[in-house]
Amino acid sequence: MARGSCDLRILLLAAAAAFIYIQVRLFATQSHYAERLAEAERSENQCTSQLKSLIDQVSMQQEKIVALEGSILFMWSDAYLTKRPCGNATEIKIRQDEERAHLKILIQDLEKRSVQKLLDKNVVPVAAVVIMACNRPDYLQRTVESILKYQSSVASKFPLFISQVLAMAISDGTNGAVKKKALDYKQITYMQHVDLEPVRTERPGELTAYYKIAKHYKWALDELFIKHNFARVIILEDDMEIAPDFFDYFEAAAKLLDNDKTIMAVSSWNDNGQKQFVYDPKALYRSDFFPGLGWMLAKSTWVELSPKWPKAGSSMGQFFKQYLEPIKLNDVHIDWNSEDLSYLGEDKFSIQFGKEVASATPLHGSDAVLKAHNMDADVRIQYNDQEDFERIARQFGIFEEWKDGVPRTAYKGVVVFRYNSSRRRIFLVGPDSLGQLGVQQR
Repeated sequence: MARGSCDLRILLLAAAAAFIYIQVRLFATQSHYAERLAEAERSENQCTSQLKSLIDQVSMQQEKIVALEGSILFMWSDAYLTKRPCGNATEIKIRQDEERAHLKILIQDLEKRSVQKLLDKNVVPVAAVVIMACNRPDYLQRTVESILKYQSSVASKFPLFISQVLAMAISDGTNGAVKKKALDYKQITYMQHVDLEPVRTERPGELTAYYKIAKHYKWALDELFIKHNFARVIILEDDMEIAPDFFDYFEAAAKLLDNDKTIMAVSSWNDNGQKQFVYDPKALYRSDFFPGLGWMLAKSTWVELSPKWPKAGSSMGQFFKQYLEPIKLNDVHIDWNSEDLSYLGEDKFSIQFGKEVASATPLHGSDAVLKAHNMDADVRIQYNDQEDFERIARQFGIFEEWKDGVPRTAYKGVVVFRYNSSRRRIFLVGPDSLGQLGVQQR
């Protein structure tokens, strides 16, 4: 009994010693990681401090340029009114050019540091995501918060950028508020396009904003594709919200974009995406019409497009109230990476789409739209020309605009949409559409 009691004490002592040893080791390990964490935090704070310092320098530089611009305008005005030569204007112009050059260097350094901070060296990004900002800080905040809601888990795959233009025409308080709002987000790299050159329109009466917007887009895409060498870029505007499956969709679509050279861009937007015209959140289509909202481009395509980029271009909210505002935002999360998207290849899609159009019930006559309302199956209605298409589109309430001979959303001249949020499809078919799809008319 005494021996057993002694053995038990020895075991207890051994267990106590082991426990103390483990605790000491745990404490040492925790101390080690605490030191590493503190060091990482100090490094992060130093990096953040450097970025803030650079941002302050950029702001001061911008103020200098604006002040110098004001001096030149004042001196030109004074010279004109008093008919005196203005010798100092040349000197101020030289100083202004020097300040602009310095500003560009500061912005480039700021972007470089911000990008390095965002990118994970162990992950190859799927695409950079850039929000093209204007002068609406409240819209920008809503867009950013919509993106961050779904982007946080895939941040290394989809680094975020906000691009804003600094131009004399919009260098006001609202512009500054947008910049301040953009810089509030540590997860985002802020880019600024310094464009203080005067605009020369090609036609009388054109808005200079068209030229500024086109120039800003070209600059931002050149920065991301050429300077930062991203393989793909997703372009968003500052008044958009994204669906839960937005990033999954573009990750899956990136493979299509890389492998099918007949696809110029991938878009998450449907011009006829109002609630009454959609039904299946998995339905994807090819289109000959560039939607221009929420789109992804590959670097190889941009290298080809950049030298030909138009000097001006924007709808300036032309269709917002009637068509764009009522667009239904998808609320269903789809695992696009598990979906087989090979059917979207040009040959496969044309054959299958042609079969679907051909199998739809043809309707003819001036009352074809009325007949469509009373059918319980897919139908197709042929239009003869642009005027005829616009007449039919108005009766259904879909987008009636054409550009360069192509209706919005059309593929081979065919515009497809759902009838009254149902499974039923309406195909508006051009005079040559069936032939282009390889379908023999019966």
